[in-house]
Amino acid sequence: MREPGEVEPTSVDARLAARLGELRTERGWSLDELSRHSGVSRSTLSRLERGELSPTAAQLGRLCTAYERTMSRLLTEVEAEPPQLVRAERQPVWRDEASGFVRRSVSPPHSGLRAEIVEGTLDAGAGIAYEQPPVPGPEQHIWVLEGTVEITVEKTVHTVREGDCLRFRLRGPSHFHCPGPGPVRYAVVIVLP
Repeated sequence: MREPGEVEPTSVDARLAARLGELRTERGWSLDELSRHSGVSRSTLSRLERGELSPTAAQLGRLCTAYERTMSRLLTEVEAEPPQLVRAERQPVWRDEASGFVRRSVSPPHSGLRAEIVEGTLDAGAGIAYEQPPVPGPEQHIWVLEGTVEITVEKTVHTVREGDCLRFRLRGPSHFHCPGPGPVRYAVVIVLP
């Protein structure tokens, strides 16, 4: 039986671990330097790069910020070159079991395109926080497909219900929380500046 957060061996997890190590090496950073840039402990970084541990949404968000990448872009880098038509069964899905967050890359980033579409699902009571955007000022449109989500942007809490759309430029921390009683499912359109 695995410990919480421990990686179940999959090819995506292995490629993600390898890519995280490559990104650190490309910058010439030690684990200590990456820890300072990301706020993730040295020991956790080491386990992530060895594929012994799957990152939480918060940890992956901090690493994306340190590497100046959106989460979608990082996850796409561990996949083969994406086709123009992305069939539902080929859309990469990433799960953070600890937070109750599931992320599907519906329209992954592609060279020459500035927008991407992500589907997010949060369990009732679950929340995820991002300390800062991975790149300065991306435009986001969040359309709730089912349920309700509370989204905090620039210290303002927005209650976004089924059918509603919240849009903004992300310049600071953000927080997503599902107040329940059921899960929330939403689409995020991200447009890079």
